[in-house]
Amino acid sequence: MVSKSIHTSSAVAKTIKDDDDDDDSYVDYFYDVPGSPPGTLDLPIDAPPPEIILIDYCETAATRTTLANPQEAAAYLDTASVSWVDMLGLGNKETWHQMGEVFDLHLVAQEDVVNVPQRPKVVHYENHILIIAWMVMIKPNSENFHKEQVSLLLGKHYLLTVQEEPDYDCFDPVRDRIRKAQGSIRKHGSDYLAYTLLDSIIDGFFPVLEVYGERIEELEDEVVVNPTRKTLEKIYKIRRELLTLRRAIWPQRDAINVLIRDSSDLISPEVRIYLRDCYDHTVQVMDMVETYRELSSGLMDVYLSSVGNKMNEIMKLLTVISSIFIPLTFVAGVYGMNFDTEKSPFNMPELNWYFGYPLCWALMLAIASALVYFFWRRGWFDNFSTVVKDDSVK
Repeated sequence: MVSKSIHTSSAVAKTIKDDDDDDDSYVDYFYDVPGSPPGTLDLPIDAPPPEIILIDYCETAATRTTLANPQEAAAYLDTASVSWVDMLGLGNKETWHQMGEVFDLHLVAQEDVVNVPQRPKVVHYENHILIIAWMVMIKPNSENFHKEQVSLLLGKHYLLTVQEEPDYDCFDPVRDRIRKAQGSIRKHGSDYLAYTLLDSIIDGFFPVLEVYGERIEELEDEVVVNPTRKTLEKIYKIRRELLTLRRAIWPQRDAINVLIRDSSDLISPEVRIYLRDCYDHTVQVMDMVETYRELSSGLMDVYLSSVGNKMNEIMKLLTVISSIFIPLTFVAGVYGMNFDTEKSPFNMPELNWYFGYPLCWALMLAIASALVYFFWRRGWFDNFSTVVKDDSVK
């Protein structure tokens, strides 16, 4: 059963949810209540404050600090070092009032960050660039994937990231590179850090798609060998989830293309070259998603064909059985009419034969055997066996 739930406070977020799944398979973007003022934040009044992690680094050193409030980040924003302020959770309105003052954030930018989900996009402001992206990760011990909005606010010497959910992200390799001074990340500015995080988000799609490739391969075998009602439900579910992945990656490609083509002093020409590589990764992800969607759509056709073939095999078997018993029923019907042999010698004289009953059985068995041999020679029994997967075929 599919149900729609509409949440309304200062704004409305609409989702379509399957009762058997804990995660929304369709993501409908947030939209405001008609007539609401711009910059309206849809946050619960009693929401807990977020955890704010500051990673400040330069080529020679890196420090990690947990901030008690946004005001503590103000001292790091105009320094020569790069300051990565990672906000885990959306927080409450009081927190965002302070964030807006410290980072000089436009009200519309705050609205896009807080009111999730938003379509992936890039918006240029006077002192910063807002990048909305979608991050997906496979859940532990599950085939389903976790998805969340990640917002990046790029300034001259800082990068503010806001994660919708504090428990999942794919940024640990980036944190390790900063801490261990691996690669060239500590030699570049905040724009390179933004590219690195975007690249991690895009690369996070590949493990998810690898799982879906294995699931589709298993479904292909199941559809051919033993299609059931459960198989149809699996196909329907995987098509919905692939649609969600498509809606996440398609606008993300356009957003990265905007970063490459638009002129901004906050992104250096060198980083634009790296962003082209990130753009190529999004194209690869899109190709994989579209391929898997076509395969899943093809699975539906194969399922219907397999079910039809299975029904044809059943009808074929029943027809063969009926064809064998039709002449036997005729013989039994003829000798079951109870003609009186005393009235006429032509009224079934076989009823008075000493071996009449065994001869009748012999006749019926001979007819049945002849029909079975005839059907076998015609090859009508060849398709009654179960289909077995040939592992030698790759």
